[in-house]
Formats: sequence, structure tokens, C-alpha cells
Amino acid sequence: MAELIGKNGTWTFDGDLLRIVPGHDKDVPRLRVALGEIELPLTALAGIAFEATPEAGKKAKSGAGRVRVRLRAGSDPLTQACGGRIADEADPYQLDVPAERGGVAEYFAGEVRDALTAARIPSDPADRYLVAAPPVPISANGQDGTGSFDGDVVRLEWGWLADLKKRSAGNREWPLSALEAVEWRPAVGMDWGWIRFRIRGDAGIVSQNPRLDPNCLTLWGTKKESGNSAVLAAAIVGRMPHPNAAPEKPSPADDVDTDAAAAAVAAVATPAAAGSDHDALLRRLRELGDLHRDGVLTDEEFATAKQAVLKQL
Repeated sequence: MAELIGKNGTWTFDGDLLRIVPGHDKDVPRLRVALGEIELPLTALAGIAFEATPEAGKKAKSGAGRVRVRLRAGSDPLTQACGGRIADEADPYQLDVPAERGGVAEYFAGEVRDALTAARIPSDPADRYLVAAPPVPISANGQDGTGSFDGDVVRLEWGWLADLKKRSAGNREWPLSALEAVEWRPAVGMDWGWIRFRIRGDAGIVSQNPRLDPNCLTLWGTKKESGNSAVLAAAIVGRMPHPNAAPEKPSPADDVDTDAAAAAVAAVATPAAAGSDHDALLRRLRELGDLHRDGVLTDEEFATAKQAVLKQL
């Protein structure tokens, strides 16, 4: 097992799993602390590198630098949710290495690279999340309220600093299945950060200004707050359908229902055969009613088929 101790945490690698444990120092960014221990399976990795810090004058220490791991696209819900917007110092997939451990860092990166080569890990985007989503329940405080997720339902509860438009809309609540996308942005300079929820079937964003959009929680921009909001976004994204997943195929039962519906409509779309009588048409109506009641025929299909039979009476 290879181990690397850096300024903001400890990394270990056993040939199949890269385990990241954040440090306990007060200077460790809060996002790293909020995420806690992370386990990266070898299949989620695309590469690793040790980047030595360029020397800058006599005070520079040769050997100091940073180990950076690169993940396969689509393998990690945190990366998916944050879209490369996490600052380097808060990025859990980077580890600052002091000068005295520069050689160890190069060895560690080499061990991971050799394992990747031997395992022939594909470089194409993953079609499912290979890194576990953060555990739930989880909540995050924003500038104008609190966002939370219990694994099934997403909630936004407004505080006294929320704009009148948000407070008039009331607290928000959606089942996970109602979400189309989650967007996270950190605060930069004087611009607000935010976490925005795109809802299926929504007419659109009420306002591009996150302070006015009732589907959006604005963020203070402090390190204390932005950590939990990114973890909240990752916890939700990691439990939504993967964007690269193949579309689900209909089950055999669905095929049977579809075939039955098509046959029922086709049967009544043609004129009645010679010898058909009033009782036969009534039986057909009852059969159509049974198919409609059982959910085989939609309302529109039932109405069309029923009209076709009535015309033959």
C-alpha cells in the first residue's frame, strides 16, 4: 500500500482504491472537511500527476508541489455538479505536498499510473457514477435561506433576508423525480453564488438574478458556506439519472400492453365482418371497456375504438 501525507490530507492507494482523507488543520478548506473521506475506485480514474512548484528565488524549496488526480468524465457527482468551478485550494482531488515529500509524491503517482496501465481502464466517459454520492440527509445555509435534501425530497426554506418575490412564492419542495438539473456556482468577487434547481415542465427561470428566482438559493460566498452547498448539490446530482445512461428499454409487459392496444384499435377500425350481429358488437364494447379500465388503452385510444364500434351498431 502506498501512502502520501500532504498539507491538507492523506492519500492511500492499495492497487484498486484511492482513499482521500481530509486533514484536521484549521486551514483546511471547509469543502474538504464537509466531504469527509472519499473513496475513488481505480475505474473512476483517468490519470494522476505530480506537479512540482516552480522555483521562485532563494526561498523556494525544491521538491514541493501538488499531486493532482484526474477523473473520468461522468464518474463523480461532485465534479458533475460543480463543473470545474471549485477553487484549487478547496479541490479534494488535489494534494499539496511539502518539499521533504516530493520524492514520495512522485513514487505515489507512479504506483497509480502503473495500476491504471495494467488494468486498462477505459478513458471514455462513464455511463454511471463510480464515486459514491455524499450521504443524506444534508442541508446547506445560503444568504437568503436553507436548502436540504433527505434522499427523496429537495426543500428550500426562506429566511428573513430573502427577497419579497421568494417569500411570496413560499417555501419550495420537490420530489427528486421532478428535477431536471441542478446548477451550482460559487461566489466570485462581488457576484453572488447560487444553487439553482431546474424543474421538469417549468416555464423557465423567473429571473436570471438568483436573488429573485424562487427556485434558487443564493450563497454568501464565504468558505464556511460554499463547502456545504457544493456537497448538497453533489448529493442530489448523484441520485438523479446519469446524463450518459442509455435510455431504459420497455419491459416485456409494456410490449404486451402496446400490442394489445394496437390490436384492439385495429380490430374496430375495420368494418364488421359478414355475419356480425348486435350482440357481437356489444361484447366488443365491453372488451374495450375492460382494456381501458386495466390501463391497456389510453383515454384517446378507447374513445377512438368506441366510436368505431358505435358506428357499426
